[in-house]
Amino acid sequence: QVRLVESGGGLVQAGGSLRLSCAASGSIFSINDMGWYRQAPGKQRELVAGITTRGRTNYADAVKGRFTISRDNAKNTVSLQMNSLKPEDTAIYYCNTRPSVWDYWGQGTQVTVSA
Repeated sequence: QVRLVESGGGLVQAGGSLRLSCAASGSIFSINDMGWYRQAPGKQRELVAGITTRGRTNYADAVKGRFTISRDNAKNTVSLQMNSLKPEDTAIYYCNTRPSVWDYWGQGTQVTVSA
């Protein structure tokens, strides 16, 4: 059974930082590119950052230079370091494979950035 469990969200002031973590089932992690996605109220879920199995990364324009995605293949985890947070970064953040698989969506972790 595939499980993706996100953690690390919280409430932070604008300009602050948070580090999100995602624990993934070993059966999917080692063979899949991974991504962090987010969904803000009233908006569609969007890809924030992606990382290939070999560690190649890409980012949405809105977060370039502020967010950093990484993966630890030995621990089956993928992380998202978020710096210089803005109120518009407020959303529920999810990890999933890339491309995403519907059945893999977890509960996500809430990130709230106050002005």
